[in-house]
Amino acid sequence: MTASSSRVALVTGGGRGIGRAISLGLAADGMDVAVNFRRDREAAEATVEEIRSAGRRAQAYQASVDLLDDDRRLVEAVLADFGRLDVLVCNAGIASRGQSVVNTDPVELERVMRTHAFGAHHLCQLAVPAMREQERGDVILISSVATLTHAANGGPYNMAKAALEALGYTLAKEELRHDIRVNIVAPGLVDTTMGQKLMRAVAGVDDLRALDPSMPFGHVCTPDDVANVVRWLVSPQNTYVTGQKINVDGLANFLR
Repeated sequence: MTASSSRVALVTGGGRGIGRAISLGLAADGMDVAVNFRRDREAAEATVEEIRSAGRRAQAYQASVDLLDDDRRLVEAVLADFGRLDVLVCNAGIASRGQSVVNTDPVELERVMRTHAFGAHHLCQLAVPAMREQERGDVILISSVATLTHAANGGPYNMAKAALEALGYTLAKEELRHDIRVNIVAPGLVDTTMGQKLMRAVAGVDDLRALDPSMPFGHVCTPDDVANVVRWLVSPQNTYVTGQKINVDGLANFLR
């Protein structure tokens, strides 16, 4: 693969759900996209093929973001293949198991924290130096409106997303002088596999679309709703926004 003159985005967890929508959206906006996956190679390759069919370059990369060695290998491979890196979207994530603090397995706590917070820190540390070489860089951290309420029985997830946001606010200040914008995008309930599993577990809802009439604007948030915010934040239209968190939930948490 020859070096690219187009902006290059690395999207972790980029083959499915929100990550897939972001990968496709950035490609539609003229970027080449490195699509990271942990296990679902088939989904990642399908996303890559869709991007290529639209005329942009794309490649799938297997890496578990909670492992520093994997993160180092991932960033090195993207830079070797594309020749540059302009946009990092830290989207990969996992859910916690809904236990109280007292009943949480320490192994689960560490796994969730490493995936959301440590992994994002590793990737920023590895990717930002390459972004400094470009005219502009963008880092997007996909968090959650869970940090607005810190609901019971979600300690690992709440803690991990709060740490992720702390990383974003800190990095935005550090990299301002390098023309790198760092922003946080925080969805609520989204129509993804994870969202479907969550609502099945907590509310016995098998079809998220059945919730549409009760949701803001008449529908459950979609991956494209989230991707559209990311697309604007990394676009030329965003000239002056950094160090911000945008909640993408239609104010659902405040209407209940």
